[in-house]
This record gives sequence, structure tokens and C-alpha cells, in this order.
Amino acid sequence: MSDRIESRLKEDRRFPPSKSFSDRARVASHAAYESMHRQSLEEPDVFWREHTTELVWREPWTKFSEWSLPTARFFVGARLNITESCLDRHLATPHRTKAALIWEGEPGDTRTLTYFELHRHVVRMAAALTDLGVKAGDRVAIYMGMVPEAVVAMLACARLGAPHSVIFGGFSSDALRDRINDCGAKVLLTQDGSWRRGNIVPLKKMADAALEQAPTIEKVVVLKRIGHDREPVVMKEGRDVWWEDLMERPASPTSVAHARKPDAFDAEHPLFVLYTSGSTGKPKGVQHTTAGYLAGVHLSTKYVFDLRDDDVYWCTADIGWVTGHSYIVYGPLSCGATCMMYEGAPNFPDWSRFWQIIERHGVSILYTAPTAIRAFIRAGDEWPKKHDLSSLRLLGSVGEPINPEAWMWYHRVIGAERCPIVDTWWQTETGAIMLTTLPGAAFTKPGSTGLPFFGVDIAVVKDRGEPCAPNEGGKLVVRRPWPSMARTLWGDDERYRKTYWDVIPDVYFTGDGSRRDEDGYFWVVGRIDDVLNVAGHRIGTAEIESALVSHPAVAEAAAVGRPDDLKGQALCVFVTLKAGKKAGRDLKDALAAHIDREIGKFARPDVIRFTDSLPKTRSGKIMRRLLKEVASGGETKGDTTTLEDFSVLAKLRTDEE
Repeated sequence: MSDRIESRLKEDRRFPPSKSFSDRARVASHAAYESMHRQSLEEPDVFWREHTTELVWREPWTKFSEWSLPTARFFVGARLNITESCLDRHLATPHRTKAALIWEGEPGDTRTLTYFELHRHVVRMAAALTDLGVKAGDRVAIYMGMVPEAVVAMLACARLGAPHSVIFGGFSSDALRDRINDCGAKVLLTQDGSWRRGNIVPLKKMADAALEQAPTIEKVVVLKRIGHDREPVVMKEGRDVWWEDLMERPASPTSVAHARKPDAFDAEHPLFVLYTSGSTGKPKGVQHTTAGYLAGVHLSTKYVFDLRDDDVYWCTADIGWVTGHSYIVYGPLSCGATCMMYEGAPNFPDWSRFWQIIERHGVSILYTAPTAIRAFIRAGDEWPKKHDLSSLRLLGSVGEPINPEAWMWYHRVIGAERCPIVDTWWQTETGAIMLTTLPGAAFTKPGSTGLPFFGVDIAVVKDRGEPCAPNEGGKLVVRRPWPSMARTLWGDDERYRKTYWDVIPDVYFTGDGSRRDEDGYFWVVGRIDDVLNVAGHRIGTAEIESALVSHPAVAEAAAVGRPDDLKGQALCVFVTLKAGKKAGRDLKDALAAHIDREIGKFARPDVIRFTDSLPKTRSGKIMRRLLKEVASGGETKGDTTTLEDFSVLAKLRTDEE
């Protein structure tokens, strides 16, 4: 780490919560947080028994945990049905008539489902799936857009004990086929199409192509979202059935009774299989089980977002990713929250869409990604300033490290300098939030993801596992199992062990690099493989990107390496500019000089390329893998179907440096 970076990090600003926020917070002081965290590690049985009393247990657990790494079990002996904690328990309370989901479609149509109505839909779908032959242990694939029925589908599967595998609606037919085949799904739930920037994504057509080579699928249930006049659908006789027909068809009395009073399952019963994206090899199906996952997402939703009964909570992720599973469905519903859902793109028909939604529905908690925040910065402050955002009381960040400049814009423009920001770090494999600051208990530092959550024993270590000194960079590891952790990879225990538990013996290796400062705050810098070795200097791409974005002309930046005969790796950066800023040689020189000042001359990029847009997934993540291929002049490999705009990649390939 350069002297310049180290000096700058020591000057990090601190933003304490306001007294008015702390006075009402669930955890109101740092001392209270420390006490709870200490108990969660030293007396886990006591801690988790106290903090899971709201959940519905058919049979209580007799032992908190037992493990022989990498195998772990939690809430041993317990039996439960997760949907009773998310739905049934609310029906005997005032939450019965409270909005569970407020949904807005991209064309502007809206729907609201109360907890009673959501429960009724889930019971109907569970009974219908039973009549289609689905039973506990069967896998069900869900290939849908952001519609309420997708949530119904997940919960109906969970009610039957049938592990669901939600496959992001932006994946291609080949990616869908591979995931269906890997988990051996019996039924596919999909829809005719979904809306994206005014265009139709033909989900059923892509599903039909996938099913030509997916022999395990016996039935396909199709939701009418677009309409036959806009998106004609071919229904295969004997296999395909319309969602609406299935829900209106009288279910058998046995299936209805079973859906109304579902079976309870062992704490370790598989809940879902979720495939990580971006791999060029075999899909990696992360398997989560029931009780530990529920406990993790329930507790983190409650405390990280400091949920209140009158909140309108909006996690902007897609349910096809783990963030949608944990913080749209299972976590918030188990807490009795009102969840906002939006179907479409954040900038359709223009960049005011998010801010319109917040104003129209009175959103009080916004949880979104740094890439989205940086895109909003580039669009300009005038869009959010047109709308009343005074309903917001808490902001969150998820998906990747947030650079300090984006944090400050989020704080100033969206939060009006009054909303705490919870910057969260976690993974598909961790199931729930692992690092953050509790909004009423601790100050925040722009760019730092904060402190360990309850039950999390996390550290920064060297290659052989020795602890790093304060502010010394190293590998981020978790030193003991935790309840919401993935139990394995579907059908591949050996790959699970080698990927996560064998890199450093007896600890979980996250794959990320980090440092821990003198206050105990963690600064996650990104994937270890995103650290470049340029002429003997190890440079984190996140540091380069953060330095570039701190320049007043830069909206977004992505740094990648390409092979270089002299240096080993050459540093290439792709830069998008703020509105009104002009690209050219003078600005390239200014940016290079800016890197010299912020980090050091050794970090000066070899190539700076200006671009109108960066290749991103529909969830807003920059696809750096594709930028590496562009920078090296190589062929694009692997799955690119999650790209939001394919023309971005084509233009990057045709533009001159």
C-alpha cells in the first residue's frame, strides 16, 4: 500500500448516527452492539435462543450446532416449515391486513398483497404443485421476472419442502438448461415474457429452447404477464399449463389440506439451490438449508435495517440473486415488513424512475448497489432533486465495495445528510450479511463495510493464516461456521471443500482481499484475483477505480489487467464521464496525474479509454471479465446473457483506444 493511500485512509471521516435515530434504534449504542456480538460468539446457545423466539418452531432445537469441517449443522433436532415464520404467524396479528408486497410494473401498473392475500396465494400454489406431482425433496426451477408471482412460487415450493432454484430472468436458454440439468428440476415455473426498458424479454421462448435438452422437466407452469397479442406463446400439450388455469382449477382436498397445514422439516432440510453467475465452467449450485438460513436473514433484516412496523422497505435486487432471496423474500417477510418490488429498469422511461417510486410509495428504506449509485451520479443530481425523498430514513449498499465518493453522493443527495448508510458485505455462500454497521449503534466511514454481524467470527490473515496487523492487507476469512452458511455445492461436496475450506486450513476463505483498521472496521477491496502485479507492485483494482472516481470529471471507472511482456501485467482503465465533461488527451493526462497524486506513479495506467457505458449485468454489476478480454484483444468467452446492453460490448471492441 502506498504512503499516499495509507495517509489518506488515516484521515477517513466518521459519520455518527443522529441522537434522534439512536434513541429509537433496536441497538442504540456501540457498547450494546459489542455486548451482543460477544455473547453471540461466547454463548451462542443463549444468544440464538433469545433472538429466534419470534420464529415458528414445530419442534425446538436441542443443540445449537455441531460440525466437522467443512460439514456443519445448526439448530440440531429442530423441525419447522419456513413459510409459517414468513406468513402464518402474521395472520393472528394486525399484520394480517398489512401490505406484504407493494409491486410496480415497468409500464406503471401496480398491485398490493397483504399478508393474508399472500398466504392465500401461496397455499393455492402449493396445493396446485402437489397435484402436479411435486413432493418434498423434488427440485423446482423458477425462471421469472420481478413479479409478485415469483415470490409466491418460492414460498409455495418452500411450503412443500421442494427446494427451489431461481434462475435469473436475464439468463440465456443455454444457461437455463445447464442449471435445470444440474439440479434435476422436475417442474419449471415461468411466464410468457417480462418487461425491460419497454422491450419484451421472451422468457417462454427461451424456456422452450432450454427444455429441448432438459429431460427431467415434467411440467411447465406459465404466467400471463405480457399477453398473447404481444408475445405469442406455444403451449406443449400434456406438459404446459397456464398459471391462471392452474390456480383456478379446484385442487384435490388432500392437496389443499396439506398446503394449509404443511409438513415440518428438519432444520437441515434443503431450502434452495442458487447458481452463481459468470462462471465459464460448470454452474456452481450453492445449497442453503432451512433453519440456519432463516435465523441469519431474519436477524440481519431486523437489526441491520432497524425495521419498524411502518417502514416501506425496498431492496432493488432481482430475486434471481441471493440478495433478492434473503432481503426481499425470507428476511423481510419473517419480520413482517412491507416490501417494495419493481419490475423494470432503473432508468425507464428516464432516470427519475427510482425517485418517483420512492415518492409515490413512501419508501423509507432503500437498499441498492454501488454500480447503480454511480450510474445515478453520472445521470446528474437534477433527477432525484425533482422528487420528494423525505420519506427515506435509512440507506443501504450491497453487491460490491462502494467508493467513498459514491458514498458521499448517496449520503448528501439521496439521504439529505440525515439518513444513516449501512454498507453491507456478504456473499451467495454466506446467505446473510456478515459485515456492516448497525445504524443506531456505530459511526460509519465512507468506503468501509464496518464490523462483524452477530455470530460472525471474521478476520484478515496472511497466506498461511497468520493474523494481519491493523491496516495490513490480506485475505478475508471466517474462522468458524455460522448459521446461514451454505452447506455444500449441489452434487459436488468435493468442489465445495476445495473452493472454500482448503485454501487456508480450517477456515472459510471468502476469495476477497481486505484490511482491518485501528478501529476494527473492515475495508473490503474486492476479489483477490483483482489484485494486479505491475512491474513488481501489487495494485488493487478497487483502489485504482476509487481514485479515478474521486476526480470531478469521472462518473464510473473499471480497472483491469492485460498481459505485458515487460511488466507482467499492464493496467488498463475504462472511464465514463459525468454529463458535460469532454473526453480527450488533456483529460487523459489529467487523470494519469491524478493517479500519481492519489496512489503513486507506479500505479499510472498504461491505457485510459473513455467510453459512454460500461458492460453491466441487469443487476448493475460491471462485467470486468469482459473488459479484461477487450483489453487483451481476446475472444469473448463464457455466458454474456446477463448483459444489460449488448451494444456496449460491441462498441468497446470497435472503438480505438
